[in-house]
Amino acid sequence: MSSKMDVQVEVPSHFLCPISMQLMRDPVTISTGITYDRVSIERWLFTCLSSVCPVTKQPLYDTDITPNHTLRRLIQSWCTMNSHHGFDPIPTPKKPVDKSQILKLLQDAKRHDPQNQIKCLRRMRSIAQSSDRNKSWMEDSGAVEFLTTVVMNEDDDIDSVSEACDEALMVLHHLKFAHRKLVKDDEELGFVDALLRVMKKCGSTQSRSHAIMLLRSLIEVADPVQMAAMKPDLFHQIVRILKDGISPQTTKASLELVVEMVRWGRNRIKAAESGMVSVLVELLIETCDRRGCELMLVALEQICRCAEGRAMLVEHAAGLATVSKKILRVSHVASDRAVRIVCLVCRFSATFRVLQEMLEVGVVSKMCLMIQVDCSERTKERVKQIMGLHSRVWKDSSCIPAHLLSLILKDQ
Repeated sequence: MSSKMDVQVEVPSHFLCPISMQLMRDPVTISTGITYDRVSIERWLFTCLSSVCPVTKQPLYDTDITPNHTLRRLIQSWCTMNSHHGFDPIPTPKKPVDKSQILKLLQDAKRHDPQNQIKCLRRMRSIAQSSDRNKSWMEDSGAVEFLTTVVMNEDDDIDSVSEACDEALMVLHHLKFAHRKLVKDDEELGFVDALLRVMKKCGSTQSRSHAIMLLRSLIEVADPVQMAAMKPDLFHQIVRILKDGISPQTTKASLELVVEMVRWGRNRIKAAESGMVSVLVELLIETCDRRGCELMLVALEQICRCAEGRAMLVEHAAGLATVSKKILRVSHVASDRAVRIVCLVCRFSATFRVLQEMLEVGVVSKMCLMIQVDCSERTKERVKQIMGLHSRVWKDSSCIPAHLLSLILKDQ
């Protein structure tokens, strides 16, 4: 429906989907007799995994969906008659894929014919992108097992990612339902190792991007044992991807992946030794994106909980300055994490050189400002702790007002 209409025309209520309240383009009826737009009801059934009718709240004992051809023709006719009011014609939807077609496609893809396999994988990608129901059917048909086999059979001796592996990664990326199964079976499949091999290869940046996206999804449902067992090489490859800046989406997924992994102690050391701190500082200098800054500071704070991480931060020429500059410029979350980072450095890595650098690059001035502005009590307490720890070193500095110094010393 066009957003610009000279005359407001009321859409008949039975033309509207009860879920989206928008004009239905592909009306379908479920077992309770209620009609919905196909996209909305499939999302309700197969993404939200609900087993009741949205309108009647009756239990659904099957998920059969029947196209309502009569209503669709009525809607199409009505749109045509009201086209001068801005209603666009609704095309007849393509015939939906059924489960038998997916099974046949999988059988064809398993034949030892590389070109035919690629053709089948492209068709599978199209099916996975078209419907949540199709995704569910593909998982039930064994597509996940087949796709992981394609990825895991990738030739280690070839530098670039094969076209078949690239296509399989794209299909798996769209099959959101499959991620829990992949994690459950990973001890046997070694799928994370296969994704790591893909990330190491040259060539398609798209393959590396999909590998990161899949890893990000897998981490969400991984157990603590799997999280703690992440290989150091994985951190090196994430560093490489962050440096390459493949796309904003890939960078965000990589940062989210790092944040999840460095919650586990040994992974903090692996991240520090991979050069992650330096890359995060460089990204912080360049980015103005709020969410991106928050993720970088959260990751840095976790890594700085280990001595190796703090050492990397204070050795970086712009490390402390960059962290402090994000305070009060991004969000409350970013300010809180930046203060935590400074607090960790002050408590465990505060050499005389580091303390002098904090004065020179404005960290101490920013801490003084934090005491006087509106921020959370916990953050303010951390700031006072930082100032109290080293007030004797900084007390003669002109950047600390006398009344603030008296207040800090009084609280100690």
